[in-house]
Amino acid sequence: MNTSEGETLKSVLGIAGSLRRASYNRRLLNEAAHLGREELRLRVYEELDQVPLFNEEHEHPIPHGVLHLREAVRAADGLLIATPEYNQSMPGILKNAIDWISREEALLKGKPVAIIGATIGSWGTRLAQAAVRQTLAATGARVMPQPMLFIARAGERFDSDGRLHDVATVSGLTEVVRAFRLWIDMQAFGVRPRG
Repeated sequence: MNTSEGETLKSVLGIAGSLRRASYNRRLLNEAAHLGREELRLRVYEELDQVPLFNEEHEHPIPHGVLHLREAVRAADGLLIATPEYNQSMPGILKNAIDWISREEALLKGKPVAIIGATIGSWGTRLAQAAVRQTLAATGARVMPQPMLFIARAGERFDSDGRLHDVATVSGLTEVVRAFRLWIDMQAFGVRPRG
């Protein structure tokens, strides 16, 4: 489904669970932005390294990096999270960001979220994505249940320029982007999936 002429593209904030600029998950978000350019306006958040470790003693005043992240989340119609898998779970930097976002404000309550992930390992990011889903359940976010995308052996899926060249992965990512556009619309109109 392409956005009809005159209809505004939905704004999506992409958050990579890795701080490495050339990480596979950042590349995955960049590819999602490219593949979904007719469906969504996706911007990859680049300042996650400015968010300090969560500490209740540092909540007042709220650190600048946290304010910036919260504003980006508030302005987005939805979040697309791309997570690697570290020690069978999500990275600490991602959990830290979610903790900061969810403090004192209901920024994530009702917010449409989709989760994808890539790893160099052979198991994909199933456990990391499950951990992200569990954490987001506590915030009231509306996490898209399907389709899911678990990319294993990520080094084989991208070319030297950081572009996806694996046909099956491109197809899977395109499906996620299209479904997420519909998911955002469903949440805006209060539609809940059956089941």
